[in-house]
Amino acid sequence: MKLVVISGGTSDPSSTSMLAGHIAKRVEALADGRVETRMVELRPLAGELATAMVSQLRGPQLEAAIKTLADADALVVATPVYKAGVSGLFKSFFDVLDNDLLIAKPVILAATAGSARHALVIDDQLRALFAYMRAFSVPTSLFASSEDWGDTSLNDRIDRAATELLALTRADVQASVRGDSWRSYQHELGSNAGAEVEIDLDSDMMRLATGGSAT
Repeated sequence: MKLVVISGGTSDPSSTSMLAGHIAKRVEALADGRVETRMVELRPLAGELATAMVSQLRGPQLEAAIKTLADADALVVATPVYKAGVSGLFKSFFDVLDNDLLIAKPVILAATAGSARHALVIDDQLRALFAYMRAFSVPTSLFASSEDWGDTSLNDRIDRAATELLALTRADVQASVRGDSWRSYQHELGSNAGAEVEIDLDSDMMRLATGGSAT
């Protein structure tokens, strides 16, 4: 199982990266170590992300991160919360991805903040974002404010989320959905989502687009 951890933490050290890493270790433990984990820190990609947002040009580090994400069987994504919203760095990364890239990938959603007042950001914003990307977010979301780090209930929630993620990966939902339902999704032309989309070049629309006439 290839697990990719995306951390939008902007400080070093980062409580967001610490939470994401702790989640990954629980997934590894529950899977008896049969997990290959790769961490993608977004902080070093800030410059390339800014360029990609304004010019659609992706630098080599960003391209490598996207390739890592495309090859993943499951994801852990974590963001700090600023002013009642996900970090701009985190959102920018997912804004530059092809819409097809995350279809049917199981994902654990996590966030950190200084106050429990931000706890609903995960279900209000993160869950909506990954629903739009057509990923499978596990039911248990993981939020940690300053007071949560010493609370054993955080570990209980992490165990529950890790169990849900493994259930989805063991059922191979990504392969099943992409194999059985891929044609029913709306796709982007030129997507790098890892599957070819068949295009009917002999349709009336395509003939008109190439200067011909509809029959």
